Amino acid sequence: MRNQVVIKGMGTDNKKTVLLGASANPARYSFLAINSLRKHQHPVVAIGRRQGKVLDVDITTEKKPQDTVDTITLYLNPANQKEYYEYILSLQPKRIIFNPGTENPELYDLATKNGIQPIEACTLVLLSTGQY
Repeated sequence: MRNQVVIKGMGTDNKKTVLLGASANPARYSFLAINSLRKHQHPVVAIGRRQGKVLDVDITTEKKPQDTVDTITLYLNPANQKEYYEYILSLQPKRIIFNPGTENPELYDLATKNGIQPIEACTLVLLSTGQY
């Protein structure tokens, strides 16, 4: 599909991250991502189908306006992403991470046309290798 992008030398500054597809289920990758993002001291806004809590992060079902979003990381399949297109674009993030299984050419192109960098990568790997 698209080439994967590896970002080097991003530093350790805190990057506000909106995680779409959040779950309080420890068996889900989104749960692990919230834990890892917080371990690396990134502020997290978690949005999911059900309310819950992971560490100090409340999972909400509402698409609330956010200021200065650096990253949106997706844990939703492409069909479930459609309802978030407008919200994602309204947040004007610097980048969108398409985690494995979330690849979506339509949203990828929308992001590019709106000056947002689309990245096909794994949030957990980026964090664990210092490339986030």
